[in-house]
Order: sequence, then C-alpha cells, then structure tokens
Amino acid sequence: MKSLIPKLCLLIGLFFVCPLLSAQTPADSLFPVRGFCIGSPRPDRVDEFVTFIEKELAPRQVNTLILRVDFNYEFKSHPELRDSVALSKRDVRKLVRACQANRVRLIPQINLLGHQSWASQTHNLLRVYPQFDETPHVKMPEKYQWPNADGLYCKSYCPLHPEVHKVVFDLVDEICDVFEADAFHAGMDEVFYIGHDKCPRCSGRDKAELFAGEVKTIRDHLAQKNRTLWIWGDRLLDGKTTGLGMWEASMNNTHRAIDLIPKDVLICDWHYERPDQTPVYFAMKGLKVMTCPWRMPKNAVLQAQDMVKFRATATNAMKGNFYGMIQTVWSDAGSFLDEYYDRTKADDTGNTASNCFRALYEEMNRQVSTK
Repeated sequence: MKSLIPKLCLLIGLFFVCPLLSAQTPADSLFPVRGFCIGSPRPDRVDEFVTFIEKELAPRQVNTLILRVDFNYEFKSHPELRDSVALSKRDVRKLVRACQANRVRLIPQINLLGHQSWASQTHNLLRVYPQFDETPHVKMPEKYQWPNADGLYCKSYCPLHPEVHKVVFDLVDEICDVFEADAFHAGMDEVFYIGHDKCPRCSGRDKAELFAGEVKTIRDHLAQKNRTLWIWGDRLLDGKTTGLGMWEASMNNTHRAIDLIPKDVLICDWHYERPDQTPVYFAMKGLKVMTCPWRMPKNAVLQAQDMVKFRATATNAMKGNFYGMIQTVWSDAGSFLDEYYDRTKADDTGNTASNCFRALYEEMNRQVSTK
C-alpha cells in the first residue's frame, strides 16, 4: 500500500498540472504578457468597455489589462477620496467577470508617490490630506505652464509622513479586493518632487534610497496577501548618462534605486518617441520587464520585434526577464473608444493610441504565426 502512495501523488499532481500546461499557447513563448493599459471607464461606459474586452482584446489574445482607477471607485474605506462620479462595486464586478471569462488578468492601478496633481488641479489625496504633501510651499497655479520657477510638474506625497501609508494602503487593499487582483500597479512614474530640501522629513536624504524605500514599503505590503507590485520604469533609468532626459528617465538621481528594490517588482518600461532598448538593462539587473508603446505604430512594431529578439538571444538566466508588451493609452476608456471607433477626428499623422494598438497586436500575432 505504501508503494502506491508516490504513484498516487504523481497522478494527482499531473491531474492538476496538465491543464495548466495545455493552457500555454504559442503566444506565451514569445510574449508572456500581452497587455493593454488604460484609464478605467466612467460608470456610463462600463458596458461598452466590457464589449471592447470581449470583441477586441480577447480575439487579439490580450492576457493582461491594467486599469488606471485612481479615485474612480466608490471607496468604502475612504469615501472622502472618491471622485464625484465613480464606479460602483457592481460596475467593477462586470469588468472582473468579463476578464475572467476571457482569461485576461485584471490589474488595478492607483498612482502612488508622484502624480498627485495635474496642471492646475490637486488630486484627491493631497486635496483632502494636504499634510501629506512633499512640497506644501509650492502653490498650484491658476494657469499651469512648463517650465516654471518651482519645477512643478506633478505633486508628490511625502513617503516618510507617518500617516500616509495607512490611508494609501486602505485604498490599495480595497481596490485589489474588489478587482479580485493578484497584482497591483502603483504608477510611480515622473517623480520630480522627492527628498525636497524644504521637507522636514526628507530633506538631505538620498533620493535613490527614498524612492527604493517607498517601492519596498508598497511591495512588502502587497506581499502579505501574495500580490505582486508593478511600476513604471522611468525613475530607474539614468537620464543624463543615457541621454533619455527628465521625462523617460531620472535627472534627480533616483536611478540608483534599481540596485536597491526587490527583484520581484515588475517593470513597465515606456518609451514613446524612440524605441530605446532599455529592457536589456532591466533584465540584466534581474528584473522582469515589459515594453510599453503608446501612439507611434512604427515604434511599437520595432519594440515588439526587439522583444522577440531579446528572448531568442538571451541567456537562460535572462530570457524569463523579457516579459512581453503592453499597449498604453493615456486617456479614459470612453475617450479611447470614441477614437477607436472613429467617433472623433483622427490625428492626420496616424500617430494615435488606437492605431498603435492595432499595429502592435498585428505584429505580435505575425511573430507568433511565423514561429
């Protein structure tokens, strides 16, 4: 009888593993992540976006959907931070069910650390809790212009404020629960205000250590519930040495954080004007990386080809770090749908998010079909 136990265990293991193995597709070997990132729909566009998931994302074998939710949800933990019109739990359930039915991994995003304001508007967190502001002395202008004397692009919260994470993590936990998510995207891109010399907590501290510390704090919180952290990668690149500059990389020395953050943080590497090959750098640092185009179809095609090449020529140790592609859309879902279905006037150059999305997935599917 004892001799049968190992055989039974093997059979039980194969019973559970084989369906997972058979679920692998040829696309998985080239692009483990085939993603789409967009602002979450407003309540009156949810049903239309569900149809988009079913009719456009699923047929293209999109397997990951990142929804930038921010405050577009009827939070119970902090109702004071809700947008005036926000998704209900019932709305979110529709999105979750549509993704589950089409084998799409759904990952919510709330911008953490940076992007706490835009133009002349302070977003909900710092508007309600101004004590969290890294730079309270910088006042929001009536009319925003860049460049400006304050170096204001977007506000940041202070990562060392003793009360900020209690509020932030309430939101993160609630949104992950309602989205039934096993991963969370924290944004963390374009952080210009960090370690400011007038902040009583951050002044004089190493900006790379501050940034890495915030990444680790968020990562460790998510890990308590077996969730993984995804972030944009620009703050981990040296803008001066690479020539990438202050937008797609860091000019305030946060780039050294790449050697300080946990290796299980997933990196979304965005480059929109040039198809720069920085995924190799992230992969060499032991981080899983996805390339993220936006609105230039030619660049997206080149970036998809590069991803295939990277995986084909990488060592066994690095191959798994080249993790795929994510089409990014920098509008809400409703505006994108209007563009996608030709309800709004298109850019004469053809450089639009919808054209980029089509071109990217045509190239990805072409790559899969030729292998």
